[in-house]
Amino acid sequence: MKLVPVQSFAPIATPKARILILGSMPGAASLAAGQYYAHPRNAFWPIMGELAGAGPDKPYETRTRLLNDRDIAVWDVLQSCIRPGSLDSDITEEHPNDFAGFFAAHRGIAVIGLNGGKAAACFRKYAAPHCPGEVRFAQLPSTSPAHAGMSLARKIALWRAALEL
Repeated sequence: MKLVPVQSFAPIATPKARILILGSMPGAASLAAGQYYAHPRNAFWPIMGELAGAGPDKPYETRTRLLNDRDIAVWDVLQSCIRPGSLDSDITEEHPNDFAGFFAAHRGIAVIGLNGGKAAACFRKYAAPHCPGEVRFAQLPSTSPAHAGMSLARKIALWRAALEL
């Protein structure tokens, strides 16, 4: 059986964004829903609820607007890849997003939060060379339900400190 590449989404971003949160690639639940971090056990939206008022109790469009209002952008390092299922460890045939173009259009990015180890590794490999020199990077604990060994409260604290929110 031939595996079909999966495609990431357009970024949630306005030109005035100053924080960029990068994942690796949307998981199966997100791809099916057409929304970032759609798996009900993913901690991303609960964390954004605490940090930016964009919690999972709100409609998706409201959450994305609230992130934009707080100058927070969300995207993925990879534009496409092969991945059966949702595990980052299963990703092959990686193709990065256009970071040179993104940073040219979003000159205010000052902090990049890397959501998990795969996002950080792919970012270093594909995107870091395109970043402006004054950007600060922070590897964040993954919000994936596959990484449930850390409490939500601890993840919130680490995300808040790293992103200065």
